[in-house]
Amino acid sequence: MYNEEDLSLLDDGDNLESPLDHMAAVDDPAAEAAKPDVEEMLRCLESPDVSQRMIAARAFCELQDSRAIPHLIQLLADACPLIRVSAAYALGRNPSDSAVLPLIHQFNQDWNGYVRKGVVWALGNCRDRRVLDPLVNALQNDISAVRLWAASSLGQLSEIDADVATAAIPPMIHALHTEPMAPVRSNCAWSLGQLSSVIAAGDLYDQAIAAMINALSDSDLGVQEDAKNSLIKLSDPKGLQAIEELESMGLL
Repeated sequence: MYNEEDLSLLDDGDNLESPLDHMAAVDDPAAEAAKPDVEEMLRCLESPDVSQRMIAARAFCELQDSRAIPHLIQLLADACPLIRVSAAYALGRNPSDSAVLPLIHQFNQDWNGYVRKGVVWALGNCRDRRVLDPLVNALQNDISAVRLWAASSLGQLSEIDADVATAAIPPMIHALHTEPMAPVRSNCAWSLGQLSSVIAAGDLYDQAIAAMINALSDSDLGVQEDAKNSLIKLSDPKGLQAIEELESMGLL
């Protein structure tokens, strides 16, 4: 049996960490050498023992094997939240079209903040237009830890097409103006640059540039830096001029 202390539930706006936030990079040589046996972990995904399922689900946060996907989808509904969060992250490492709807379903019903955070990260990795609405919902309505990753996941939608990016920009602009948590605003500034890079010039593009220029004067230095980097990447004349002016005044 697990209680709330065991689950480390994110029920406030201050804790932006997750047990799996510091997963090793997929190309880390040390992590590669230490990876568990794939065949054994596949068997453990179906184990009746909770600890074995948990170990296996966490293993696929680093391992990539399409055979694990159906089992990981099933584990999204496991009674143990610690297994659900690991399954969500594992599906982010093993993205699949078949996992999109189960991930969205779990996001809509799961009470655990860690699970929803993992789901949001996984949805961003799916590069699927169906994830737009749940990610916007997360950015607008969830706890800060989930909003943090919803903001960055929305930026990844720039890799789908310009129509999806266009739909994601207005809620991103709104969040950049109104979000109380600086790390979330910082991710919004980064994502707004990603999304703006794939849309045509016009009113919406100009609104995005204006929002990033406004973020150059944010009270948080991290937000300023991400807004600056986004504008530089876009090479927009208005943005570059705003950066030059603020730097000449020692304000950036």
